[in-house]
Amino acid sequence: MNLINIFRNLCHNIIKSIQKRVVKNLRDFSFYEMVKRAKIKTSLSKYNKLIGENPNDYRAYNNRGNLYLQMGRLQKAISDYNKAIEINPNFSIAFVNRGYAYQEMGFYDYAIRDYSKAILLNPSNSMAYNNRGFTFLLLGRFSEAEADIIRALEISPNNIYALNSMAELHAVLNNVEEACRWLKRAIEKGFNNWEYIRKSKTYDNIRNSECFKSLITKKPLTPPALKTDA
Repeated sequence: MNLINIFRNLCHNIIKSIQKRVVKNLRDFSFYEMVKRAKIKTSLSKYNKLIGENPNDYRAYNNRGNLYLQMGRLQKAISDYNKAIEINPNFSIAFVNRGYAYQEMGFYDYAIRDYSKAILLNPSNSMAYNNRGFTFLLLGRFSEAEADIIRALEISPNNIYALNSMAELHAVLNNVEEACRWLKRAIEKGFNNWEYIRKSKTYDNIRNSECFKSLITKKPLTPPALKTDA
């Protein structure tokens, strides 16, 4: 067998291997989506029943809102968070969740207002600081973003979302090595939303750096875990 044929066979085997991995990933995601939809449907029925039995169950409203949030039905999510807050105005988690829904809709001022209220109600809520910090980041208010993310990590040093937010902040500021260092820490602590890491515009400045590419090529496209309860 001459060198040309050897090279052709090698290329053919590499292509077949890549195709198998792509097909497997697609199958894994299809299966994940089916499981996700089934879980959401079951959980919706559960919270509908709980709310029917007790219309003052603010946690049930909050958790059903989380399901609507995952489904992308943001207005319905906000309606449920509104109801949870109406029943219990001191329920800080609902303010954090409603703030996130507003953030997803691009209503950043409303999001910041809700995160600030959550912090007022519970100053030890690490996610409220992290989410407000990330919203400041989206608005280009970088010093405020850094202060909030630092505070989130002071409260909860292993908060994987705050670790990732710090990586995103440094990426936006084009601090390549610092961004990769924080992202590496987030991944080591369990941050596994690879689809987000690969696609988020916050990482665009460092996407072609060697350290970023080395971090994301080591891991598969694993879907994040599904969580709904407060």
